[in-house]
Amino acid sequence: MLKNTQQLLDIMARLRQPEDGCAWDIKQDFNSLIPYVIEEAYEVVDAIERNDMDDLCSELGDLLLQVVFHAQIAAERGHFTFEQVSDAICDKLVRRHPHVFADAVYSSDAERHQAWEQAKADERQEKNKNPQQISVLDGVAASLPALLECEKIQDRAANFGFDWTTVEPVFDKVQEELDEVKEAWLSGDQAHIEEEIGDLLLVTVNLARHLKINPELALKHSTKKFSRRFQYIEQKVAATGRDLIDCQLAELDAYWDEAKLAQKK
Repeated sequence: MLKNTQQLLDIMARLRQPEDGCAWDIKQDFNSLIPYVIEEAYEVVDAIERNDMDDLCSELGDLLLQVVFHAQIAAERGHFTFEQVSDAICDKLVRRHPHVFADAVYSSDAERHQAWEQAKADERQEKNKNPQQISVLDGVAASLPALLECEKIQDRAANFGFDWTTVEPVFDKVQEELDEVKEAWLSGDQAHIEEEIGDLLLVTVNLARHLKINPELALKHSTKKFSRRFQYIEQKVAATGRDLIDCQLAELDAYWDEAKLAQKK
């Protein structure tokens, strides 16, 4: 095993020593670490988007720590070790890449993707104790962010033919769902409004898929853009010695339009 990897495993084991380890590390379990796994994954993404390689190296280390932490807890409880985690992913990578490690030949990316999905489906079937209950949608983590979960569910369905073959009808469906949101709003039925908003978001994810756009990243980028423009408004208002709450919406909208122009340059 690589020297630094073994050192990391040794440090983690030492931190978890009940007699003289770290009190915080000792009391952690799988569930308590969930927020940190999610946070570290997003910090890796942030470093990539900022193209900060030094920070990316650091954040990948923080994410690796979470893997080691979970593996240490699992080892203590007799479930599995870090070595077994490594073995499992090695086996999976070899199994899912027969065109690299065996003699399979794919004529296109679409064919390769289909084979990848079929390999995953076979793995799910092998894990499932009751084959009668298997769905092609099984295995998508319910704890994923809603947009990402929606995209993966739709990808699964599309792999088995349940999807539009062209993008034009998806545009029509988006408009149809938007009209239904307005109808629900006019009805005043809050539960109905929530349902129709959900349908609109779902079909918007489908549109993103057809346009080869990752909806999670697209929304994240738009949220960052909104934040930059809003901060521009804050700066403009602060320069007048007032608070945002003292301004009329028309004035704030004018600053918003300024921000759009200024930040395009």
